[in-house]
Amino acid sequence: MAPEARELARAAEVLRAGGLVAFPTETVYGLGADATDDRAVAAIYAAKGRPSFNPLIVHVLDAAAAAEYVTITPLARSLMGRFWPGPLSIVLPRTADCALSLLVSAGLPTAAVRAPAHPLARDLLAACGRPVAAPSANRSGAVSPTTAAHVAGSLPGPDAGGPRVILDGGPCRMGLESTVVDATGDVPVILRPGGVTAEEIEAVVGSVREVTAAATGDEGLASPGMLARHYAPGKRVRLNAQRAEGGEALLAFGPGAPADALNLSPSGDLTEAAANLFAMLHALDAGLAPAIAVMPVPERGLGRAINDRLRRAAQPEDAP
Repeated sequence: MAPEARELARAAEVLRAGGLVAFPTETVYGLGADATDDRAVAAIYAAKGRPSFNPLIVHVLDAAAAAEYVTITPLARSLMGRFWPGPLSIVLPRTADCALSLLVSAGLPTAAVRAPAHPLARDLLAACGRPVAAPSANRSGAVSPTTAAHVAGSLPGPDAGGPRVILDGGPCRMGLESTVVDATGDVPVILRPGGVTAEEIEAVVGSVREVTAAATGDEGLASPGMLARHYAPGKRVRLNAQRAEGGEALLAFGPGAPADALNLSPSGDLTEAAANLFAMLHALDAGLAPAIAVMPVPERGLGRAINDRLRRAAQPEDAP
């Protein structure tokens, strides 16, 4: 058996035994556990230091697999047909006999499901034969990981409750989390902007609503990524900057930016900017400057998701 196949088989065995595995998706790296195992799901929260009121996304291979745990509405069926596998997570009612741990729903009558497109993630799902609950593989509230090294640098080791296996699939292609959509009704409600834009969803189903306010309460979050402070580096972040001030490193966007700055996309391409966002925040967080200044990013298409992450990253540490 090739080394890659052995590592995949080991990861699947760890999941079936109730352990944690970090694995790549096209969006970011996830910290996975068997979504039907209460103790395994609880271990995710412990390893991340994640609030128990923050629900998790359950990864499955396809709509048929999702239908074992959630009720698929006509709206969801349309979205799955267009965007699965891919960066769209869909919130749906749990079935009456749903075998998913109640912890993945954080007390809600719904669960978020996604079929990832990354081939290694899909191979892992097929090999373990279980739905896999997986938030981003980093400590809660910190910058999301887009490489295996980011995972290893953020989470505890296996002897301290962290993942027993980290599958290395290289840098994530998209680099920005999935869009989360509530499809329990007739109109999709975007709870978290991400890799699928509102315009793309609207083109399929005709209309869309967006939840734009940051969540500030301590319970009942409808989706991951709705905490006011999230995706945050350890340093202060200043938004809408045109240049770095004293003690700041600059995260730039577009042409004409200082040559010595990290630039999300010198050409102003939002897809490139999304792919670079978390990797560059990691790099600046590890640098010598004590603060980070960020140039404006257009509020359109993927820019809305990028700005959502940046606004949450810039919240003060005492934000809920």
